[in-house]
Amino acid sequence: MLVRLEKAFDKVADIIGNLTGILMILMMLNVFYDVIMRYFFNTGSIAMQEMEWHLFSVIILLGVSYTLKEDGHVRVDLIYDNLSDKKKAVINLVGTFVFLIPFSMLILYGSIGFVQEAYQTGEISGDPGGLTHRWIIKAFVPCSMGLLIFAAIGFLIKNINLYRGVHGHPHEFQEESK
Repeated sequence: MLVRLEKAFDKVADIIGNLTGILMILMMLNVFYDVIMRYFFNTGSIAMQEMEWHLFSVIILLGVSYTLKEDGHVRVDLIYDNLSDKKKAVINLVGTFVFLIPFSMLILYGSIGFVQEAYQTGEISGDPGGLTHRWIIKAFVPCSMGLLIFAAIGFLIKNINLYRGVHGHPHEFQEESK
């Protein structure tokens, strides 16, 4: 039961990862366009320059949940790598319950007013020719924290399975499930 649930959470995280990859390509094309326009045609667009950091922000905000699914976050690997899978699972479970989920909930709830204010005031770029609807980019902060909480639940299930010995290391399981 938990293994099937884990696979379902992983599929959603994979969709987020694929979306993040597509956004990365779009950002690279945007930067390419800006460079060509600036250096070959001596022109440019403030909106396109702002779109670069908007896309970069969305990539980072969405990428954290996919990175959690891939177990790619930074930690003190000097100690962690030498532990058994069960001990790693315990560390991951405690870290997720004590730090990750509460921190994500704090940001999620704290950022909702931030988005509402931007929407209600019709916040736009301070630069002439910049992007309008600043609330859209700001809405990715609580959205990404919601997705991170969702991914954390999948990460908890994965580590419960790992602790129970249902499967080996998470990366071995991903290879088996493909």
